[in-house]
Amino acid sequence: MSGQDRDPVAVAEAALETVAAVAPDVRDGLPGRRRYLEGENPSGEEVLAADVYADDLLEEALSDVDGVGTYASEERESAVDAGGGGVSVAVDPLDGSSNLKSNNPMGTVVAAYDGDLPASGRDLVGAGFVLYGPVTTMVAGVGAPGDATIREYLVTDDGEREPLDRVDLPDDPTVYGFGGRVPDWPDDFAAYVDEVEEELKLRYGGAMIADVSQVLSYGGVFAYPALESAPDGKLRLQFEGNPVAYLVEGAGGRSSDGDRSLLDVPATGIHQRVPVHVGNAELIERLESALS
Repeated sequence: MSGQDRDPVAVAEAALETVAAVAPDVRDGLPGRRRYLEGENPSGEEVLAADVYADDLLEEALSDVDGVGTYASEERESAVDAGGGGVSVAVDPLDGSSNLKSNNPMGTVVAAYDGDLPASGRDLVGAGFVLYGPVTTMVAGVGAPGDATIREYLVTDDGEREPLDRVDLPDDPTVYGFGGRVPDWPDDFAAYVDEVEEELKLRYGGAMIADVSQVLSYGGVFAYPALESAPDGKLRLQFEGNPVAYLVEGAGGRSSDGDRSLLDVPATGIHQRVPVHVGNAELIERLESALS
C-alpha cells in the first residue's frame, strides 16, 4: 500500500509514536541550547537554539513516516513537502521554550490532518502533546474529533510509550490559567476572570501545554484570549488551538474562540492566530456568555 493510500488514522498513530521516539533526544538537547539566535520565527517571536534543534529532529523523523505528505512547523514560514501521502502534520516543536531560562516545563505539540494545510480542526485524525516535566509524558488520541479516546502515556528514556490512564476532565474543576497582560484584557474577559478566580486556584506557568495539562488533570479552564493589542490572540490555530481543542473535547470538555468550537474556526493560513479557551464545559459556556 502506498503512503497516499494508507489509512489516515494509522498514519496519525505512527506520527505520534514517532514524536514519542524523538522526545528523549529533544529533551537531552535542551541544556546546551538555551541561547537566543538572531532573527524571529514566522510569528514574530524570538527563537532559541533549542527551538531549531527540536524542529530539525522532528522534521526529519516525521517526513520519514509512510503516509505523511506535508510537515509544517511554527518555526518555518511554509510547509515542507514530505512526499509520502495525504496526511499533513503540524508541529509546535517546543511550546513554552522561553521557560528554558527559568527551568520550567515545556512541551511538543503535534496535529495530524487528513488534507492540505491550512486545514479545519474537523480534518484532524489525531493529535497529542509531549510534556517535558519532572517526567516525560504524552497525552494523545487518534480518530475523528469526538470519536478519539484520549490517553496519557509515560515516554521512556528510549522513546517507547507506556500506556497510563484514560484522560477525562474531572467533574469538579479546581484550576485556571490565563495568558496575556491583565491591562490588555478586554473588559468582558476581565469580568469573567473576576468570577472564576473566586472559585478556582490560579495555575499559570507560561507554557500552554503545561497549563492545559493542569486543566486535564484537575479540571478547570485555560485561556489565551483576544487582547486589546492582539484581537486574534497569540496562539496559532493549526499548531496549538486545533490540537488542544481536539484533546480537551475528547476528554469531555469544550473549546471556544469565544463564540464556537475551535474545531469549527475556518482555516485561512498556516500561522493564523486565534483566541483559545479550553476546559470544563460549564466554564466555557459561561465564558461565551460573558463575551457575547
